[in-house]
Amino acid sequence: MTTEIAIVIGLALVAIVLFATEKLRIDAIALLVLSMLAVLGLVSPEQALGGFSNPATITVAAMFVLAAGLQNSGALSGIGHVLGKTDSPLQFLLILFLILAVIAPFVNNTAVVAVFIPIVMTASSRIGMSASKALIPLSYVSQMAGVCTLIGTSTNLLVNAIAKDMGHPGFSMFEFTSLGVIFLLAGSLYLLTVGRWLLPDTRSGELVDHYDLGKYITELRVMPESSLVGQSVGDAKLGEQFGVYVLELLRDGTKLWGPREQKLAPGDILLSRGDWTKLEELRKEAGLEVDPQFKLEQQSFEQVDQRLIEVMIAPRSRLSGRTLGSLGNGWHQNLTALGIHRRSQILRDQLQKVRLQVGDILLLLAPAAQISDLRADSNIIVLSEREAEKKMGWRAPFALLTMALVVALPAFGWVPISITSVLGAVTMTLAGCLNADDVYDAIDWRIIILMAGLLPLGMAMSETGAAQFLVDNTVGLVKSYGPLTVLAAIYLMALILTEFMSNAATAVLLTPIALSTAKMMGVDATPFLIAVTFAASTSFATPVGYQTNTMVYGAGGYKFADFIKVGLPLNLIFWVLGVLLIPYFWPF
Repeated sequence: MTTEIAIVIGLALVAIVLFATEKLRIDAIALLVLSMLAVLGLVSPEQALGGFSNPATITVAAMFVLAAGLQNSGALSGIGHVLGKTDSPLQFLLILFLILAVIAPFVNNTAVVAVFIPIVMTASSRIGMSASKALIPLSYVSQMAGVCTLIGTSTNLLVNAIAKDMGHPGFSMFEFTSLGVIFLLAGSLYLLTVGRWLLPDTRSGELVDHYDLGKYITELRVMPESSLVGQSVGDAKLGEQFGVYVLELLRDGTKLWGPREQKLAPGDILLSRGDWTKLEELRKEAGLEVDPQFKLEQQSFEQVDQRLIEVMIAPRSRLSGRTLGSLGNGWHQNLTALGIHRRSQILRDQLQKVRLQVGDILLLLAPAAQISDLRADSNIIVLSEREAEKKMGWRAPFALLTMALVVALPAFGWVPISITSVLGAVTMTLAGCLNADDVYDAIDWRIIILMAGLLPLGMAMSETGAAQFLVDNTVGLVKSYGPLTVLAAIYLMALILTEFMSNAATAVLLTPIALSTAKMMGVDATPFLIAVTFAASTSFATPVGYQTNTMVYGAGGYKFADFIKVGLPLNLIFWVLGVLLIPYFWPF
């Protein structure tokens, strides 16, 4: 092992650990890796910055704009109405899968799921179906449909870009379609049968005619007239009577030890966790008030028509990492945050000090006139207030036609997808399908930085021989069993890595390995590249393996184990199908 190989492998391992532990943002990790590669001379300055001008990076950025144009133009309106007209949960899922099969191969699946979450939640309630029966399928099917075309996911474009940089001819627009459709049909059949029964039914009580998405954490202030004054939390038996649990007791801004044993006094703040209906019941009966410091802007709302709504922190939200108490600065005015819900974690800090994460759900009290502004905010996804249907003006068919041309021209080999996607984004903007100011907000810049920052890592792994070294000491150990066994090993490696770190990072790390493996065995690299593409683009077994899983994790009220129970069998089905069918469509 040379020094260069050791350094590149070391950087790759550090990146894997950072991605898996989420100690840093994914874009920060990518820039850190990029900087180290350039400083250590493992890539030239031109190679280090080449990722920002790579056609794959440009295409993905343009695709975010195109997706926003489709949504804002009203081209996707009417979907919720169609789903709400279904007669049974089975029919609901069938129609949902068909719609996703048409849209997700051409629109980034993260954007698709962001649009569909409130639609699915509202439509499922109309037919008496639990949203938890539909949201995991929404995430999974959007991933399955995304692998049907070159532009369906950023991973597809990333593998294609790295492979072309290393001498592979690359893939056409519909090269993945044959296998992708088989995966889509098999996965849909599983979700409609076995998976449907494995999905939890987390029906919750309605909250102001909408959803109670889980247990919120809020701060309740003990008022002077409260019946709890002079009692301890243990004596009051709040858990037994109301299903509300006091996590911390704060007095004059200080946490008190043994909160269950302390005698309560006026002004004490109870950091409490429970269903919002139960928290409200306790508040009214015990003379408590939601602590007023939760107001993002201190204003009186007595004369204002207010609505109680739930919003989720979106994947590319600028609010991620900010504290709840700081949102009043530069965000929407006149909002009151009543509580926060975070899956699989009990918060024990004062809520104004909690740093928000993607998937967190906030319970907000907002003026009715401000709801439309919240719906238009790309930093959040409004869950519990149904969006009014947009009228189908001329811009809706224009946006659909533009998207069709963006896909069709490269499919015929007339114009590269990077050019048509940019032209399509410009055309939609000029036509008013979205405002020019919204173009930059539509792009998930963390994904763009991630792609641009990690592309040089793939190049360094190939040029320094690190990829070949890893091949010799991993899949090379089973090369005597033939290319089919090696294919199974590479697919499995990609499958496991994707469940615990960014799918884009998995693609960058394994694409050079796939190419080096083919060179070692003297066979075509295409089957191994296809294995990496499909495995990295379909992550089902954990809620953190893919952004769409993270998005539905909180909204559906799921547990971590639900993804393992439903997703792991699906991963194994895809692994077997991939190993058997990839060599059929792309022989060694």
